[in-house]
Amino acid sequence: MAHDHMIEMLDLDAEVLHDYHSDVIAWVGREAAENPRIVDLGAGSGTGSLALARELPGARVTAVDVDPEMLAHLRARAQQAGLGDRIGTVEADLDEPWPAFGPVDVVWAASSMHHMADPAQALASAFTVLGPGGLLVIAELDSFPRFLTGTPDEPVEDAGHAEMDKRRHEAGLHMHENWGERIRQAGFTELTERHFDIALPAPLPPAAARYAVVTLSRMRHGLEDRLTATDLAALDRVVAGLPGRDDLSVRTDRTVWLARR
Repeated sequence: MAHDHMIEMLDLDAEVLHDYHSDVIAWVGREAAENPRIVDLGAGSGTGSLALARELPGARVTAVDVDPEMLAHLRARAQQAGLGDRIGTVEADLDEPWPAFGPVDVVWAASSMHHMADPAQALASAFTVLGPGGLLVIAELDSFPRFLTGTPDEPVEDAGHAEMDKRRHEAGLHMHENWGERIRQAGFTELTERHFDIALPAPLPPAAARYAVVTLSRMRHGLEDRLTATDLAALDRVVAGLPGRDDLSVRTDRTVWLARR
């Protein structure tokens, strides 16, 4: 069930934050080679691969992930969207030596670089697989989505986020890297950075409200063994009361870097 919720959360992120994702994809389309060959690192449920193939009609995408269930979901979505002939999948652990991808024009890494055990090595691998003039795209979360800003339950959500931040830090995730500097150190040039401050006001449409339910339910699951009984009860109360609320909003920050090989 937790795995299903992860897939649903990723798919809802693409749907709810459609304007952000479309803006980034259009930007990549303006900068990439014609009919680009794209590798999507840590493709997850396939939101990036599908959007790239859909918005860049000549693109061919190789979606890479370590999770076979994610890749199966991605392939099914690609077939359903009529994009199965332009999206291929590769199961691989990107912390190990990378597979031979062939000629690559774009390396796309959306919310995946912070999972790499060695970001410097991952960027070196990206530099190696790209051809001259190839494009590196890194999109990362500056803050995870918040839904209860300005409501009486905001402190409960804040406490959950604070504990999740500690858990990510203990797990060794690279959440607050200076990606611009790391990209330069890897040898890339023509670096451009854009920040996106996303705020969707209440009341939310049904998909966004469902996004809140799935996201905060995953938070509750992830903090099962970390919060006190009192804090867990407060979070349970909030999650149970989410459906039907008309005061939920969406606030998150993303940063995107584009650079040349």
